[in-house]
Amino acid sequence: MTLQTVADEVGVSRMTVSNAFSRPDQLSAELRERVLAAADRLGYVGPDPAARVLARGTTGAVGVLLTESVGTAFQDPIAAAFFGSVAEELAPTGLAVALLPSTGTEQTVPARDVPMDGALVYSCAGDMTAVTWLLRRKLPLVFVDQPPTGDASSVLLDDRPGARAAAQHLLDLGHRRIAFLTTAFGLPDGVAPDPADAGIGYVSRERVAGWMSALGPAGAQVTAIHITDNSEEFAEAGARTLLDLPERPTAVLCFSDLVAWTVERVARERGLAVPGDLSVVGYDDSPLARAAQPQLTTVRQDLAAKGRVAATTLTRAIARARGEEGAPTGPEHVLVPTELVVRASTGPVPQG
Repeated sequence: MTLQTVADEVGVSRMTVSNAFSRPDQLSAELRERVLAAADRLGYVGPDPAARVLARGTTGAVGVLLTESVGTAFQDPIAAAFFGSVAEELAPTGLAVALLPSTGTEQTVPARDVPMDGALVYSCAGDMTAVTWLLRRKLPLVFVDQPPTGDASSVLLDDRPGARAAAQHLLDLGHRRIAFLTTAFGLPDGVAPDPADAGIGYVSRERVAGWMSALGPAGAQVTAIHITDNSEEFAEAGARTLLDLPERPTAVLCFSDLVAWTVERVARERGLAVPGDLSVVGYDDSPLARAAQPQLTTVRQDLAAKGRVAATTLTRAIARARGEEGAPTGPEHVLVPTELVVRASTGPVPQG
């Protein structure tokens, strides 16, 4: 079945049939209903998508570039919640979401080969080959959780104030021997040489800067522990390093709720009480923070709001690239606020 078959059946032009599928505002409701009913009877599913892309100059899809494989990304509850919010916000626009792993094969590179109108670059290193391909394609881009490159927009968490508030909370409870666990992919796991220079990657470095902005001036005894990745496996190794220190800290600030939850578990296995022996602070306020025992003091980020603003900023960047009326005149940079949430995993410094 072809578009001409349906046109002959209804007694209209090929353009009328095409408009019934692609530009319904060009037809009366009655005529469009007749065309679609005939197409349904004849088994015609609509114009070829590839042909529509050529005709419109738009793909109807946007990409989300991931740091890892799609499967690995969805094992991270924070990433999964963010992707869900993006997809929900884009649904009314009719834009489809294509998830792009940062790696490919010699023959296929998703960032180079997948048709899309724009992309979100989600917490990826700026010099990654995949990011380079997106930039070379001159696509409208929005960088999320990392500084933008070139003329791209960005959506960033306001991490430093949240991290500072978490550190100040521990200081106010009397803690002065404090550790933090943060991600540092590519560096050796274990105690970092210089807490102020700890961490690798934009998010890690911003949280370290926020913690140290409170801990440094207070004269706290700070130990920084590197873990390779935000996963239970590496968090457990970091927790054991923390608890094996010759002079164990009385409190710990963690890169994420997952890391904090793991520290709580390892501490319990060692017979330590949280917060009686060790106060623990997470980051993100994911569902894991409320499922932990005790529930985690943490820094909240509004994942739904971040996903919505990322999707909106991307559609506005696409409109700007097309020169649409009312579109922004330049890149947009949005800061998503954070806030400290105090729960039961933190308490006064142990006595004695």
